[in-house]
Amino acid sequence: MASLVSSPFTLPTSKADQLSSISQKHYFLHSFLPPKTNNKSSNSKPHLMRVKCAAIGNGLFTQTTQEVRRIVPENPQGLPTVKVVYVVLEAQYQSSLSAAVQTLNKKGKFASFEVVGYLVEELRDETTYNSFCKDLQDANIFIGSLIFVEELALKIKSAVEKERDRLDAVLVFPSMPEVMRLNKLGSFSMSQLGQSKSPFFQLFKKKKQSAGFADSMLKLVRTLPKVLKYLPSDKAQDARLYILSLQFWLGGSPDNLVNFLKMVSGSYVPALKGMKIEYADPVLFLDTGIWHPLAPCMYDDVKEYLNWYGTRRDANEKLKGPNAPVIGLILQRSHIVTGDESHYVAVIMELEAKGAKVIPIFAGGLDFSGPVEKFFINPITKEPFVNSVISLTGFALVGGPARQDHPRAIKALMKLDVPYIVALPLVFQTTEEWLNSTLGLHPIQVALQVALPELDGGMEPIVFAGRDPRTGKSHALHKRVEQLCTRAIKWGELKRKTKAEKRVAITVFSFPPDKGNVGTAAYLNVFASIFSVLKDLQRDGYNVDGLPETSEALIEDILHDKEAQFSSPNLNVAYKMGVREYQKLTPYAAALEENWGKPPGNLNSDGESLLVYGKQFGNVFIGVQPTFGYEGDPMRLLFSKSASPHHGFAAYYSFVEKIFKADAVLHFGTHGSLEFMPGKQVGMSDACYPDSLIGNIPNVYYYAANNPSEATIAKRRSYANTISYLTPPAENAGLYKGLKQLSELISSYQSLKDTGRGQQIVSSIISTARQCNLDKDVDLPEEGEEISAKDRDLVVGKVYSKIMEIESRLLPCGLHIIGEPPSAMEAVATLVNIAALDRPEDGISSLPSILAETVGREIEDIYRGSNKGILKDVELLRQITEASRGSISAFVERTTNKKGQVVDVTDKLSSILGFGVNEPWVQYLSNTKFFRADREKLRTLFAFLGECLKLVVADNELGSLKQALEGKYVEPGPGGDPIRNPKVLPTGKNIHALDPQSIPTTAAMQSAKVVVERLLERQKADNGGKYPETVALVLWGTDNIKTYGESLAQVMWMIGVEPIADTFGRVNRVEPVSLEELGRPRIDVVVNCSGVFRDLFINQMNLLDRAVKMVAELDEPAEQNYVRKHALEQAQSLGIGVREAATRVFSNASGSYSSNINLAVENSSWNDEKQLQDMYLSRKSFAFDCDAPGAGMTEKRNVFEMALSTADATFQNLDSSEISLTDVSHYFDSDPTNLVQNLRKDGKKPSAYIADTTTANAQVRTLSETVRLDARTKLLNPKWYEGMLSTGYEGVREIEKRLTNTVGWSATSGQVDNWVYEEANTTFIQDEEMLSKLMKTNPNSFRKLVQTFLEANGRGYWETSEDNVERLRQLYSEVEDKIEGIDR
Repeated sequence: MASLVSSPFTLPTSKADQLSSISQKHYFLHSFLPPKTNNKSSNSKPHLMRVKCAAIGNGLFTQTTQEVRRIVPENPQGLPTVKVVYVVLEAQYQSSLSAAVQTLNKKGKFASFEVVGYLVEELRDETTYNSFCKDLQDANIFIGSLIFVEELALKIKSAVEKERDRLDAVLVFPSMPEVMRLNKLGSFSMSQLGQSKSPFFQLFKKKKQSAGFADSMLKLVRTLPKVLKYLPSDKAQDARLYILSLQFWLGGSPDNLVNFLKMVSGSYVPALKGMKIEYADPVLFLDTGIWHPLAPCMYDDVKEYLNWYGTRRDANEKLKGPNAPVIGLILQRSHIVTGDESHYVAVIMELEAKGAKVIPIFAGGLDFSGPVEKFFINPITKEPFVNSVISLTGFALVGGPARQDHPRAIKALMKLDVPYIVALPLVFQTTEEWLNSTLGLHPIQVALQVALPELDGGMEPIVFAGRDPRTGKSHALHKRVEQLCTRAIKWGELKRKTKAEKRVAITVFSFPPDKGNVGTAAYLNVFASIFSVLKDLQRDGYNVDGLPETSEALIEDILHDKEAQFSSPNLNVAYKMGVREYQKLTPYAAALEENWGKPPGNLNSDGESLLVYGKQFGNVFIGVQPTFGYEGDPMRLLFSKSASPHHGFAAYYSFVEKIFKADAVLHFGTHGSLEFMPGKQVGMSDACYPDSLIGNIPNVYYYAANNPSEATIAKRRSYANTISYLTPPAENAGLYKGLKQLSELISSYQSLKDTGRGQQIVSSIISTARQCNLDKDVDLPEEGEEISAKDRDLVVGKVYSKIMEIESRLLPCGLHIIGEPPSAMEAVATLVNIAALDRPEDGISSLPSILAETVGREIEDIYRGSNKGILKDVELLRQITEASRGSISAFVERTTNKKGQVVDVTDKLSSILGFGVNEPWVQYLSNTKFFRADREKLRTLFAFLGECLKLVVADNELGSLKQALEGKYVEPGPGGDPIRNPKVLPTGKNIHALDPQSIPTTAAMQSAKVVVERLLERQKADNGGKYPETVALVLWGTDNIKTYGESLAQVMWMIGVEPIADTFGRVNRVEPVSLEELGRPRIDVVVNCSGVFRDLFINQMNLLDRAVKMVAELDEPAEQNYVRKHALEQAQSLGIGVREAATRVFSNASGSYSSNINLAVENSSWNDEKQLQDMYLSRKSFAFDCDAPGAGMTEKRNVFEMALSTADATFQNLDSSEISLTDVSHYFDSDPTNLVQNLRKDGKKPSAYIADTTTANAQVRTLSETVRLDARTKLLNPKWYEGMLSTGYEGVREIEKRLTNTVGWSATSGQVDNWVYEEANTTFIQDEEMLSKLMKTNPNSFRKLVQTFLEANGRGYWETSEDNVERLRQLYSEVEDKIEGIDR
């Protein structure tokens, strides 16, 4: 026999330059690869196995091919050949099946077997797919298993269908129904799948199959063969052999597979028909049980297993003793039975070496909730046997890759109540492919094995095992295994240590770096919250010695001196770390020198040592996280890829872990910069900075409930257990000053319009509206112009509509304090907004639509009329809004006590809901024109609102934190907007996003169509009836989670495609809508995805890119398909193909975030707008290519610039009331309006639009309208700024931030009116009382406010009197002196 032929597995050189500079350094790479093993075959006679293994840079995620799984027999006796082709999801069957085939061929009695195997993922590659189709042409048997990726399932289906009739046997084990229908064994087939009456088919019918499906299938598999044996018909025998096949396959060992091949080929291959081929029955393994590599057998009983453990000769007494930590492991049975379990063994050995006992359990089906309860919980005491659990399967606890049942998983994990970690073996990539990928894990694996386990409350997606490209076997990645085990034991220790001895490091953020910004977090009063948390921990028995009496004193202690600047050493220094100590404690310190030079550097250092800022109270340390370090450096901001953390940043985390020796770190509020440090997007290696920085410390992170996307990044990249906190309760913006006067004038007009005073009142309305700068938003006639009565109504209607829009806008007032839920009355505005949405899936009508029906109108119709300014509709809408607020307030009053707290809502509700006439909302409405409203609909709605009210006022934010610190399980829950999705409440849950393959939903597609049509209408109206040829828009991570993909769906509808969901409701395909149906041209798009969207929804980026390229290749006239028109023009001028020219989906380079324009604006470190535009182009011009998804993000600046130069409009979405254009810097950071103007050949400024879907009445406004609305409702609104100032120190910063963000909009779009700055100056600077309040409360933030006014003037965004400017200059030096003076 010939010897084993193989060529070494090498990487193409082209990949090398994509490696991050760090992983190229040889000293990191060795830590990933397993120790060298001796590669001789165990068998002394080498068998022939032709192995070709070349890595072709095909741009896909995996470069492996079927050739490593091909065995061609020599067959000297000329026996009949049986050819087997198989397709599997994971490679663990490869070695087992190859061994079985080699055994059969060596015995060579009746046939010789040729076999070739494909991994599902490899079929993306055209050449591989063609060779698959070719292999099927002369195959006898086809086997498929776990095929759950729709686009690939359809490819397999079409290939196998062509050959199905000719094939002797087709065996498909659990997969998508489309593929299952291919099954055929003799007369047995599944083509009727889901229609026939037999028990087998009924299994597939239940639409809501959960993992229970796999379990019932297994039960069936165990009992059916016995039953079927005695049935005479061939059909029953064929069905029996199918079930036996499944048993053999699930048994997975080489012996089982030898008998499987004998049975199938002996029974169905014509050439072997007459031979009697003997085969043994399947060797059955336990379906669920406990397995340990050193144990004599598998155990079905924990007690027996633990008894064996206690008698082990190889283990020391400490490990066997009662005080060792116990870690539970969850394993996949198929890896154990196929003998591909070396990675499991490594984890077990590592845990035992670290002194932990191990209980490794497995299950054959896809439902682990039963085994978890059976083996991990003591049946008598109901206490867990384990301190923490690691699932090494990577799948969701219930349902694996198919249909998940998260509620069932959560129930089991709540019973168990220990930290639950889900680690990952590489499935679709080999070890080297993962190491060299900037993306890290394959997107499909992220969807199946990171996103889905997060819905169960799983955390810490650490890649612990790699895959060998040749044998397909898994191997442990030793450094990663070590970290995984240490972290699991650390989480377990939290359960075992006493509260008095636990050490907690609370980390606060300071962004941008300035003394006035220490303790920044979205919507959170950080120091008041920390104070409330520490008080509570102290009561609970934690050691918090020396905690001051008030939160103000706590600020003093940490800042040491609020007035001091950040650069002065007056932040309290908790520790000075010498350079040598730093290098000893920080193994990766040398890697930072490339960017920051030798330590200590000049950040967080005094020139000799590195400084850790903060203060210790007993066993609690409160520290200030250092910043990125390059905020103020315009040259660094231009780099397209982000650099490494600086020495001070690394020293902070080394201190927390190795000197303070924290048992857990608590990151306080949304959000710091740890999780945004460079490294792979998901599935990090030791060379990724977030992983190195967090080290082995359990990380608990308070995160705003409305920001699931960035919370998800904190979970995946800094291994955080995220706990949600509520955003402050919203209120209506209300009216003030001139706006209030206007509303009084309008109501007098309505009562007096038919008398002679009509004309006169309208003139006052017009002049007051002018004073309030409403003339920009409403076309007002010239003063003194004669107006007919009809036109008068229209003018008043339009002004009225604008005022109502301002009045009803929701604002979060003040800042949230952890542990202080809102009072019931504070929740009214939130409930009014919850009530304003129809929820057809729950059979709930919205309150406005119930009220509109009462007066015989459709609510949509009233919204439209009001938007047009039809006076009677504006008035009716106001009455509806008032009646909604009134009836809900009446309802809430009835359920609260005198203190304004909600008392036992359930009792109160049942008494209310039973009374008919006395229902408080009915009583309220009986005095309005809506007294006839539908009682039934109201009752359903208010029962739902009652549930919501309970959730809004529930408080578990402190409770969940204590659970996490005690090493318990924190219940998971979705993040998002509580108004759209009340399931976000109560807060205090471990936030997760959603299954990334589930969006966009059908409902999101419906909403998107409405918005797109309104946008195009608006653009046509503003643009002489012409459609925009290209729209440049932004996709945000959080928005798409909250709206289930509305903005994603908008892009699809612009180019005219629809998403198609598969049987599991996952969206992996799109189809074009015909031009007839579309009724307009296809609009070209330039999509800029935020870095967070790129991380969470890479599958959807792939989908969009496929959609755009598909549309560019449609054979349609250019004037009906702008995508094609532009792609053809660009292909010609750039000399590239049409597909490449149709690249439209852009973002940052992998592992880097934002265009950094926000940092430049916040730190005033920019010279001119051109520099900002260069930043945008250099950081945002990385394209995703669906033809080479594995290549990650590649720079395509030429295509990006050409595509942007065709844009006629720029567009963004606002989807929830708490975040608007000036609240965060992200919106202007991504705005390309001025940039497009510079790129366009005609130099014309594109129209800029913002879609506002925060209310049921979706609007499309221009950017300048939205900025004005925002300024009127927030920055200039007494209700808002008084609310902010009531929170003290943090409130001043919030006001300054809004003004800085307004300057950001001037810089990127030039759409801010002069009066906005002028009014802000009047409000905050010219009002002496206000001025002194700001200066006293937070002098540093006040200085920044004055500086921002001066900057707006200096950059030409605000023209004002010389006196105003002089006053500001004077103030600036006063504040400087005050700050400096205190320093002296």
